[in-house]
Amino acid sequence: MKEERTAYEEFASVYDMFMEDIPYEDWLENVCRILSDQGIRDGLVLELGCGTGTFTELLARQGYDMIGVDSSAQMLERAMEKKDQSGLDILYLLQDMRAFELYGTVRAAVSVCDSMNYILSEEDLEQVFACVNNYLDPEGIFVFDLKTIHYFRDVCGDCVLADSREEGSFIWENNWYEEEQMNEYDLTLFIREASGLYRREQELHDQRGYEITTVCQALERAGMRFVTVLDADTMQEPTDFSERIYVVAREHGKKKGTEHV
Repeated sequence: MKEERTAYEEFASVYDMFMEDIPYEDWLENVCRILSDQGIRDGLVLELGCGTGTFTELLARQGYDMIGVDSSAQMLERAMEKKDQSGLDILYLLQDMRAFELYGTVRAAVSVCDSMNYILSEEDLEQVFACVNNYLDPEGIFVFDLKTIHYFRDVCGDCVLADSREEGSFIWENNWYEEEQMNEYDLTLFIREASGLYRREQELHDQRGYEITTVCQALERAGMRFVTVLDADTMQEPTDFSERIYVVAREHGKKKGTEHV
């Protein structure tokens, strides 16, 4: 395995085009259902790993006051373009989710599209959870998804994905490393320029698969309380064949009336 890398640099320019089949509306329904079940139907919500802001805008349209955090300036540029077009009042921050800072606390934090899988060590995962716990209101909720080890090993495996459009094409090669529990993506992009010619770029991405017990232990060490885990497709208890899961955790350690100002 290679050292940790920055993802979504060149891919940011064509990300939305190739992700148009992502079931954002289904994810929105699921996440809003979880938040509602936890008594959070409005208020300030943070999205970690917000990318180009597609999901952030969907949550904003549901009535939540949104803050989006991402470590990719290129992805946030796209998010800001969408914000300018929609007129939605969203605050975007260029920050690392392992050490982000907010102006105050939020009612809930969410993270979708396997952003947490990009956190490659248990120590960093714990740090993310600690930051979230710090900026949640007392008993606030954190909802995040994860691709499972089953997905990386048995579904994605060592397969090759490809897609071709007039605006660009990509070849997405997957390599699973069982010992490290890591999946390496070798992404080759062909991006159409104004001249009509295509520019070739290459990116390497890493994602880690986590056992739910490992995630729960990291949450506990960070001071949070585990609430539940759900299969992202069925919204029921996960099975050995679940490909994506939602983890729900609760802030712990603050007393009501001690929110940041």
